[in-house]
Amino acid sequence: MIIFPAIDISQGQVVRLERGDYEKKTVYARQPKEILEDFAACGAEYVHAVDLDGAKLGKTENDSVVRELVKGKMRVEIGGGIRTEETICRYLEAGAWRVILGTVAVRDPEFTARMIAKYGEKIAVGIDVKMGKVAIHGWLESSELTPDDLCRQLLQMGCTSLICTDISKDGMLAGTNIDMYAHIMDKYPSFRVTASGGVSTIEDVRALRQLNMYGAIIGKAYYEGTISLAEAIEVAR
Repeated sequence: MIIFPAIDISQGQVVRLERGDYEKKTVYARQPKEILEDFAACGAEYVHAVDLDGAKLGKTENDSVVRELVKGKMRVEIGGGIRTEETICRYLEAGAWRVILGTVAVRDPEFTARMIAKYGEKIAVGIDVKMGKVAIHGWLESSELTPDDLCRQLLQMGCTSLICTDISKDGMLAGTNIDMYAHIMDKYPSFRVTASGGVSTIEDVRALRQLNMYGAIIGKAYYEGTISLAEAIEVAR
């Protein structure tokens, strides 16, 4: 299982939210470059990056910061406000390992299907779950789709990679939603699923690894020092 340490960007700064609430934002003083260097020192090879302002507003608001993140040696997946092919191309050409589609996967399935067909494994889709529905627009709105609805659509499109977040767990340091991931892994075994939200302890990492998850994202637990990133990477392996 791959560990993806996370960098969330808002107004050019590294931040973490609580349950997706933009009013409950913690700003971390370190610069993205310093954080990437520490990730690498801990043994990380992959990074999960999100332009939070882009996710909220539907356009790439932190483009210069993101482009700095993706041009290094680490494999960086980037999401947040990616709703046009021009943005997909720009990030991939800048060095992103893959891009994550979120709101557009719900709002424009035809576009999403075309991008998956064209770019293949360079496209992942984020399924962000809020009270049983898929959330969109930076988690500020709920769609009418359930996670199962979207999973079935994505299967038909040929999507291979999902990043699934339980918003109620995100940033709370209170454990992850093992039941949700167990359901997805059992019902849709062809997907490579990355867990996001509440991965706070080594026991969380072990539990997700036992489900044969593709990956797990570690965010606030790293920044608050409640989990050793190096140990998490070793356990995941």
